[in-house]
Amino acid sequence: MFQRPANHRLASRELVALGTASQVPTRTRNHNGYALFWDDEVILFDPGEGTQRQMLHAGISATALTRIAITHLHGDHSLGLAGVVQRISLDGVPHTVPVTFPASGRRWIEALCDSTAYYHQEHLAQQGLAHDGVVPRVPGEVHGPTVLRAARLDHSLEAYGYRLDEVDGRRMDPDRLAAAGISGPDVGRLAQEGALDTPRGTVRVEDVSDPRPGQSFAFVMDTRLCDAVWSLADGVDLLVIESTFLDRDRDLARDHGHLTALQAATVAAQCGVRSLVLTHFSQRYTDPEEFEKEARTVFDGELTVAADLDRVPVPRRR
Repeated sequence: MFQRPANHRLASRELVALGTASQVPTRTRNHNGYALFWDDEVILFDPGEGTQRQMLHAGISATALTRIAITHLHGDHSLGLAGVVQRISLDGVPHTVPVTFPASGRRWIEALCDSTAYYHQEHLAQQGLAHDGVVPRVPGEVHGPTVLRAARLDHSLEAYGYRLDEVDGRRMDPDRLAAAGISGPDVGRLAQEGALDTPRGTVRVEDVSDPRPGQSFAFVMDTRLCDAVWSLADGVDLLVIESTFLDRDRDLARDHGHLTALQAATVAAQCGVRSLVLTHFSQRYTDPEEFEKEARTVFDGELTVAADLDRVPVPRRR
């Protein structure tokens, strides 16, 4: 049977699941780790133990990483940070890589980033989160026309979920551009400046283009249902969300600060999510089909019950 090479990219925007277990890794599931490819950005979310090796299997280099975003400082979401940071140093990554995390976990972040002896050649910017809102960009960070937001979740430890939104743009219409006599470099000038003086008069970008809504992505890990879950997931193209338990164990989920597959899928259905990725599965379950069956009772969009090294493309624009 043909197997796709590990480093083959399905699209310029896709999620790579590096690990899909919860607290305890299994023979088939590594600790957490998720790489989001979004044009020029590659955001590594929640690097659990073994993430550096999983990146190797997936064909993802440390040089590609543009940001590390950590939801909370439990080990299955952060123990791999030490190895990833040392690899960033070893590979001489030239750009600044922000590391975003709950501010209350700063001492653990600092310990992980300086956990053993090595030559510190990395350029990191530690960003402790203390409240909801836009995550500031930092000098030297690689990013595109996107906005990253964070919102406080409801877990046993301070935790934040993340949402990436592409800024709305315009889609140029070739026929209207030709009718206005605009071509070549003038198209770029018009897009950048918003208006262009031509022999036929002033042409506004609105005259020769249509609105192009930006795409969106949300990442929701360990949490009970709370307002932030709904706001992060609202209308996104791709939602990655924990479903640690099945609904028959919803009391355990609540007690430990987690979601069930049914709860996660209900959020996706009610928020109009286009593609849903369930992950972070408890080792107590051995049949992934149970999660799919439960989710399908309420959600009829694109659904992935994630396995390690799965690649899930962001859906095409509407």
